[in-house]
This record gives sequence, structure tokens and C-alpha cells, in this order.
Amino acid sequence: MRFIGYLLLLALITYGLWPYYSLYRLDGAIVRPDTAELATLVDLPAIRANYKRRLAAGVSGMLPAEDPQSVTGWIRQNVERLGDSALEQTITLDWVRETVRDAVTQVTGQSPPYLIGAVDFAFFESHDRFLIRLGRLGENATHLRLSRIGAQWKITDII
Repeated sequence: MRFIGYLLLLALITYGLWPYYSLYRLDGAIVRPDTAELATLVDLPAIRANYKRRLAAGVSGMLPAEDPQSVTGWIRQNVERLGDSALEQTITLDWVRETVRDAVTQVTGQSPPYLIGAVDFAFFESHDRFLIRLGRLGENATHLRLSRIGAQWKITDII
């Protein structure tokens, strides 16, 4: 019985350390010129979906939903459609790498940027979400949200 308890404890510790290993891999991936390793650590469709949701919320606040045949409705539809195209073209692996690099450089002033040196907070939000804060809270910090997708932790949002 004690052996089973030790195995469960070992499994729990391993699960708790798993996203930190992904953070370590991400630290190496952002300084490399190729994006092959970075591609395994980033979920681009999820990042685009999160930015699309934020963009749609901003458009909804500025342009209220009215009759689609009105000028305001037409503008809203076009902004949403153009926003989707812009997100597809803008949010790429190179954009992710440069965004994280810039955030790390802003926090640490180091060149080349070392991600682990910029981390002020890193812990679980839930059993399958992990939040990393680059910089101090309230000082224009950048947040990386990792989600467990299958057997890997991947960046699913940059805030």
C-alpha cells in the first residue's frame, strides 16, 4: 500500500514539474533562428482564436449590433472579416517568437533574451492551464498561457 502511495506522489510531482520543463524548452526555442522547435510549443490557431475573441469584443463595444443592412452593421461585418484575415497573416511563429523576445528584453534588458530570467510568476490556473507572467504585476507585464494539449504543454495565448 505504501508503494502505491509513493507512485501516486511521484506521478503528482512529475505532473507539477511538467509545464516548467516546457518553459525551459521554450527558453531555448525563442533564441534559435529556426522555428521548428517553437512550432511544437505553440498552438497558433488557439492564439488567433483568443485574439479574435478580444477583437470581436472591442468591435461590439464600439459598433453595437444593429440591422445588418445599416451602415453600422455593414462596417461591423467588414471589420470582423478583415480582422480574421489580418490575424491569419499577422500571428505567425515569427510573431510569437518576436513578441516573447521583446517582452523578455523589456523586463530583463538582456540580449540575447533569456526567458527564465524574466519570469516573475509561473503556476497552474487549473489542472490543464499554466500561466507565466513576464515582469512584475501592474508594470505592463506580458502573460503567456500554456494549455495541456494531448501530451504537451503549448502556448495558447499571449496577453
